[in-house]
Amino acid sequence: MDRRGFLITSTSALAAIAAQWATAPQALSATTGRRVGHQVADLFDQRLDALRHLDDHVGSWQAYDAATAELRLITSTLKDASYTGQVGHRLYGCAAEASRLAGWCAYDDGHHAAAERHFVTSLRASASAGDTTLGASTLAFWANVRYSSGDPQGALDLIDGALASSGRITSQRVLAMLYARQARAHSKAGESAAAYRAIDTALNAYGHAGPPDEDLAAMYWITAGELHQVAASAALSLGEPRRALAHFDLAVHGHDPYNAAKEARGTAIYLARHAEAYLALDELDAAVETAERALDLMGGVDSARGTSALDELRSGLLHHKDVPVVQSFLVMTA
Repeated sequence: MDRRGFLITSTSALAAIAAQWATAPQALSATTGRRVGHQVADLFDQRLDALRHLDDHVGSWQAYDAATAELRLITSTLKDASYTGQVGHRLYGCAAEASRLAGWCAYDDGHHAAAERHFVTSLRASASAGDTTLGASTLAFWANVRYSSGDPQGALDLIDGALASSGRITSQRVLAMLYARQARAHSKAGESAAAYRAIDTALNAYGHAGPPDEDLAAMYWITAGELHQVAASAALSLGEPRRALAHFDLAVHGHDPYNAAKEARGTAIYLARHAEAYLALDELDAAVETAERALDLMGGVDSARGTSALDELRSGLLHHKDVPVVQSFLVMTA
């Protein structure tokens, strides 16, 4: 049974899992079955890229079904076909990305146990592919699940496991994501100095990144604006709403801004946090106006994370239910 919000991996096991991933052997070639070449891996890469963008637009549960179907097809190819070692590494990389995407979609829909199972599969596949960068990306996404579920130390163990192999991580965007996740974990643990140091390191790593089309296709969403959104979320968790507002402003109006048009769900979640910052400062008109924008964006996109963010914001607004502008919003969202 996969209960929603239920984690299956103990905190103490996470560091060991990350360490085992870093030393796992790579896959060899396969010599029996129908021969497949790089063109098959190319097709899987194209389909996975389309799935990532579909997740942005249609929501997690529909994309989850597609990702698990893609994983079955890739797994079948690995089992039944023959291929060179180089092609095999690419196919295992596709399997790792399909499982990583399935894990993220499961988490976004609130099924944390399923997410963790998919992340374990993704790590094993990335090790077989000999792709440290891909495995580090999976660890970063898994860390998000852990700190969001009340286990910041487990998240930090996963990040530490990824960063132990930082010399073999070829993407500065992946490194920036790892440090951003580290910052969020520290903020959830109430460790402000460590959180802000990690934000600075994330921004510095991103400053060394090349053009997006020369990076991993899966990292299309990492921008300076995204990192400022994370910094704002960390400041909010640390009880610094004014600092959060400054980062929210930089995320939208600064260099390389967050692209709200690419992902309605992510924008809605960040807007809900933006509204929380206004609420913490008793700026109720701004809080409600921002909350209404978040509500509009969530329409038609399936996301347990988005719904949870809006529910938390609504709970905060209930403390001001006698204020007319707040009362109108609460009635509208009852």
